[in-house]
Amino acid sequence: SKMLRSFIAGRQILSCGRGLFFGPATKFSVKTSSWGFVSSRILSTKPNLCSCQQQNDLQKTTKLPDGFWKEVKTKVTPYAQLMRIDRPIGSWLLFWPCAWSIGLAAAPGCWPDPVILGLFGAGAFIMRGAGCTINDMWDRDIDAKVERTKGRPLVSGQLTQTDALALLAAQLGVGCAILLNLNWYSVVLGASSLGLVVLYPLAKRVTHWPQLVLGMTFNWGALMGWSAIQGTVNWSACLPLYAAGICWTIMYDTIYAHQDKVDDALLGIKSTALRFGENTKTWLTGFAIAMTSGLTTCGLVCHQTWPYFASVALVTAHVAHQISTLNINNPQDCARKFISNHQVGFLLFLGILLGTLLQGPEKKQLPKAQIIHEKQLVMQ
Repeated sequence: SKMLRSFIAGRQILSCGRGLFFGPATKFSVKTSSWGFVSSRILSTKPNLCSCQQQNDLQKTTKLPDGFWKEVKTKVTPYAQLMRIDRPIGSWLLFWPCAWSIGLAAAPGCWPDPVILGLFGAGAFIMRGAGCTINDMWDRDIDAKVERTKGRPLVSGQLTQTDALALLAAQLGVGCAILLNLNWYSVVLGASSLGLVVLYPLAKRVTHWPQLVLGMTFNWGALMGWSAIQGTVNWSACLPLYAAGICWTIMYDTIYAHQDKVDDALLGIKSTALRFGENTKTWLTGFAIAMTSGLTTCGLVCHQTWPYFASVALVTAHVAHQISTLNINNPQDCARKFISNHQVGFLLFLGILLGTLLQGPEKKQLPKAQIIHEKQLVMQ
């Protein structure tokens, strides 16, 4: 009958649908017995439409080749190594002076601007990578003769100078894009630091104080962070902070340089590690005292509260422990001490955050330019 044929067609469509979602399905064969009753039996067969085999073939045509990701990793890894992505400590050490300054410039009782912190964080990551690229381009011949650095991409032949130059152009382009999000005072101030970035690799060839040049470069954010918030620099607060940061950098990079002092001496490369020699701990103690003095002066100028000065005390204790337990003839110990300076940066930043939150509105010294601007508004 017409109703029976419709029933059979529906069963066949259902079996195809089951084949689409569940793989090999069942097909129902329906017939009428001599007594007029409908009997059915199930036959295991392959579906007519949308078989599993067809689905598998479709997946194979859209699947990437097995070696695709391996090839991508092989090509990208040397660039990541050139940027030191696998060693983020350098980016942190570049970021912390920026964060300190941003926190100190924040309005009393307020958190620092998270957008500005994010921009400086991204900028620190990119520009630290750019500095490493420049350094490796300068030092390719030297790195080949130093045990710790002879596996770097430009030395091992994984990348060419042209590859490094292309990467540097991209890094500087991204860095410029980040910088342009700040006010023009900060843009000019930031651009003026590029000379120091280029100068550092050259300094180690002509002076025993390349760590001083590195300190001036790495702590430029102590000036820029304040200007990014206030539109100018409060020099009475920022200069002591900048000087403290320079002393800090000389300390941790001198410790770092002791890892390579034997190779550096043979190659004629100069450093404070070679300059200080066995008197390294005495020199580091002097820089630690200068660092503490600079941080204390900055806190007094900014009318900071007790959490800030407590963090300065903790930082001083941390640095003192580094110096007292340092083994300048053990490269592994020097590396551990160097990396631990990430904690120094964080401790001080935490103290700045809490100290600023406890400040009253009358305790923050306004920048001179802002005072003049407010006086002009009153006169109008």
